[in-house]
Amino acid sequence: MEYVQERVATLHRLGGFDPATAPVAEAAVVVPMTDRDRGAPAAEAALSELERLSPARVFVPVRAPAERIGGFRKWLSGYDLPLSVLWCNAPAVEDLLAGAGLGDGFGKGRDVWLALGPAADAGEYVVVHDADATSYEASHVARLLSPLATEAGFEFAKGYYARVEDGRLYGRLFRLCYEPLVRALSTESDAPVLDYLDSFRYALAGEFAATAEFAREIRAPPAWGLEVGTLGDAFAYAGFEGTVQVDLGRHVHDHRAVAGTEGLEGMSREVVATLLRVAEEFGVDPDYESLPDRFRAEGRRLVAQYRADAAHNGLAYDPASERDQVERYAGAIGPPGADRRLPAWSDAPFAPERILEAARTGGAGGT
Repeated sequence: MEYVQERVATLHRLGGFDPATAPVAEAAVVVPMTDRDRGAPAAEAALSELERLSPARVFVPVRAPAERIGGFRKWLSGYDLPLSVLWCNAPAVEDLLAGAGLGDGFGKGRDVWLALGPAADAGEYVVVHDADATSYEASHVARLLSPLATEAGFEFAKGYYARVEDGRLYGRLFRLCYEPLVRALSTESDAPVLDYLDSFRYALAGEFAATAEFAREIRAPPAWGLEVGTLGDAFAYAGFEGTVQVDLGRHVHDHRAVAGTEGLEGMSREVVATLLRVAEEFGVDPDYESLPDRFRAEGRRLVAQYRADAAHNGLAYDPASERDQVERYAGAIGPPGADRRLPAWSDAPFAPERILEAARTGGAGGT
């Protein structure tokens, strides 16, 4: 029964797919990168796959040191793509953001946001995907775009995929942080936004497509809350009827350690804060005193279920390690604090062209 539908429309990989149904030529593709992606096999594979398409434009927002950005641009220029490089930490970009009162915080969310405005101007649709999946295929772009061009009226398409690698389950931050937190919130509230957030098979996937109109309405958190924040904006803009999720098969990613500020534990603070902010925005009033214990209870229940699933499929599984992760993520639960989301491009204090100009200047090795 893999064709079972969720509350949002779910498009499975059940047979043949015709890429001609996708408006690729009318779409801009955003592929965020950091300095470590230069020359990396996964990033090279993603760019080579994109060469097989003919998108309106490809935007690569890059976070790299000044002495490296010139070489990054040279490397990217070797691909046969209509490509624009946005140096996200260029001094001119930092000055522009600071002058507009938007200099608080940086990370993946801000980098993608910098590209969303120019991308929405370059095409009727915008596709965003990461550059760290060695299993990436050009067809993923077409699969995400195709439902947006139908008469169904979809405005937001979220990708999902299996995270089973090396004989074990991954997708840990989704399975052991996001999923139990949404379930814990649902024990005290029946707000529709929680049903929406619970509808996604892999809510923290970095792959999505949107109409240009919706892309201009995304208020991106500056760091690791991007995926959850986008879902909150999609709920407000597209709702259940305008949202679709698309099966992209199986992805093979790099993996992070759990502990530390650069690991999943550090990322969880951003994910939890953004999820709770979205929940509050749409009418959920969490009892923060009891929420961590309810989260732990839901986490333990899920660990038992994942343990059974892993055993049924002959996969390695360490329930003690998974329970430890639940406990680590519980430490991030609390009031979300100040809202540091960037403004929707429809309300931005400057035009996308200003970002393009600022992001292409400076750096060793020329422009």
